[in-house]
Amino acid sequence: MTSKPDLTPEEFRRYGYQVIDWIAGYLDNAGSYPVLPAMQPGDLAAQLPAAAPEESETMDSILNDFDKLIVPALTHWNHPRFHAYFANSSTGPGILAEALCAAVNVNGMLWKSAPAATELEQVTLGWLRQWLGLPRDWFGIIYDTASISSMHAIAAAREMADPEIRRRGSAAGLVLYTSQHAHSSIEKAAITLGIGQDNVRKIPVDDQFRLQVADLKSAVEADAAVGKKPFCVVPTVGTTSTSSIDPVAAVAEIAEAHGMWMHVDAAYGGSAAVVPEYQQIVFDGVHRAHSLVVNPHKWLFTPMDISVFYTREPEILRRAFSLSAEYLKTAEDTSAVNYMDYGIQLGRRFRALKLWFVMRYFGHLKIAQMLRNHIEWAQRLTTLIRAHPDFEVVAPTPFSLICFRHRGTDEQNRALLERINATGKSFLSHTVLNGRYVLRLAIGNIATTWHDLEQTWKTIQNESHDTIHFHPENT
Repeated sequence: MTSKPDLTPEEFRRYGYQVIDWIAGYLDNAGSYPVLPAMQPGDLAAQLPAAAPEESETMDSILNDFDKLIVPALTHWNHPRFHAYFANSSTGPGILAEALCAAVNVNGMLWKSAPAATELEQVTLGWLRQWLGLPRDWFGIIYDTASISSMHAIAAAREMADPEIRRRGSAAGLVLYTSQHAHSSIEKAAITLGIGQDNVRKIPVDDQFRLQVADLKSAVEADAAVGKKPFCVVPTVGTTSTSSIDPVAAVAEIAEAHGMWMHVDAAYGGSAAVVPEYQQIVFDGVHRAHSLVVNPHKWLFTPMDISVFYTREPEILRRAFSLSAEYLKTAEDTSAVNYMDYGIQLGRRFRALKLWFVMRYFGHLKIAQMLRNHIEWAQRLTTLIRAHPDFEVVAPTPFSLICFRHRGTDEQNRALLERINATGKSFLSHTVLNGRYVLRLAIGNIATTWHDLEQTWKTIQNESHDTIHFHPENT
């Protein structure tokens, strides 16, 4: 009798329990690790074999190497003092759902290929739509990241502007508008879809880093006057650099006047609409958009990756991407949602499962309170930074991202960030605003407490003393 090629059920249970024990310990003690690893590029690769093994290795050996080699080389996004980029976190319910997703291993390309995956996605996105206060008739679909969600929005906008483009090719004359602080994925999508960088207008921002509507209006009218076709505008709710909120309602006026598709990038800030008192602030005018993206993996405690895309024009989205080969046709096609028709990908992971687990386990009230805490803590920390004579806050703090800097030179601020991150106690990132180097501190991890933020602020102040001592350039 030949041996089983896979782990036996007994082996799987044994190692499965071992992995779950490790995960439980990790989540409970993530703050004990250095947030950033003390290593240089290539350090891990130098410790790994240059070729894959010819013979099988034991799970004991593999798990041991994971613990001794991989974990020390990780940047720990689940660390409560991970404050870089947009802080996120992976939670127990989501992790368990990911394991089940891998176990059932379905492909949700068609309703027939995974009925539960398709229908759970529809129901779960309906729940989230209700939490966010979005219109009941908006169609939802899950992609992997906001970059891909926004690309699909711009493809739908292109389809609405020129329905023959999918057959004829070329996007000559189409112009896209967005803020100079919009995410780089908007411009990348224009490159990918044949719009071209020269046809992306980056509209200037005001002193609060919001898209200036008057400049948008002038740019649209100037392009239309010379025969170009304004076809899409992308305001942002929670820009990457500063978390600013573009004036969506005013942008909608211009979009409607010129027949443009309006896509709202709310990948980060959109989650705040789960908090009832922030809903109108976050989503003012969003009901007039053609599409919207919100990333639960950013601030809704769901493991990477999951990006939720809503549109009030699903048939245009479908028209842009539907192309079914004979071997993918089924008897249910006229009555079922086949998600492959609404995007570029055919293979689709069962991502809705982890969002379903997270939403059910925590519930609306608890998630809203956690986000409310993060926003309130950001305001409290902003007040402390403003009160310190050596620091300044350089952008509004509408959500849980703080942009600040030492009242010194760019080189001093750059050195300060490096020293903070080198401690391993906290991890911050940076941006450049009005030509100045700025530090970014994002709050978003489920394990973060006010005590963690006090410790991070203490680290910042301590490291600033040594930084200025070693970099005494004139301010």
